[in-house]
Amino acid sequence: MGLAPTLTGAGVSPTAQPDPAIATAATLPSSEASTVLSSDFETFLKMLTAQAKYQDPLEPIDSSEYAAQLAQFSMVEQQVLANDRLAEMTAQMTVSNMTQIAALIGMEARTTQAVYYTGDALTVDTKPATGADEAHLIVKNKDGFVVERSQIPISDEPIQWTGRDENGAPLGNGFYKFEVESSARGEVISTLPASTFARITEARSLDGAPSLVLQGGTEILAASLTGLRAPT
Repeated sequence: MGLAPTLTGAGVSPTAQPDPAIATAATLPSSEASTVLSSDFETFLKMLTAQAKYQDPLEPIDSSEYAAQLAQFSMVEQQVLANDRLAEMTAQMTVSNMTQIAALIGMEARTTQAVYYTGDALTVDTKPATGADEAHLIVKNKDGFVVERSQIPISDEPIQWTGRDENGAPLGNGFYKFEVESSARGEVISTLPASTFARITEARSLDGAPSLVLQGGTEILAASLTGLRAPT
């Protein structure tokens, strides 16, 4: 730790030509130096080096001020290293989570998002509101248009949707979303999303969070899952 004595007694050659970029950094006001320090500690290190290399031998750097600058540099360096380590840990956790949810591929996930109908019956969980005396299943296509509205029993038992409209005509393959409209004494008291099941085909990372891709391409966060079942 002989830095301070060396700095205070060091002279410079009259013919020495400082690097213009470093010399400019060395002359930055303290407020600007703090800004550079917070954004790039390597630049700050160059500034300290320039101060030591091109100091005026008649007015050397004050040892206490230089020590304070070194301490400030050390703190910023430690913060940068801590941030790097945190980023590494986050990446490791993401990989670990991805490995875990990859085991769900092939399972069927419960979701209220639009699911892809392939021609096979879809299990739809219909739960009319408490106090309802009438309920309807509302089916919407990918554009949000109602393609079917049919009365369903007042029961918590799921129904099998076979992809047909109110007249029994097939609707064809595509994305569909389900809602349950509950009524009491002729007035609608609630309209809530109805969940169904779709096969999981892929595991991904969505904005750093594990996500699942369902058959047809719908992507949902793994944390939003409310149920799983073996493929039917």
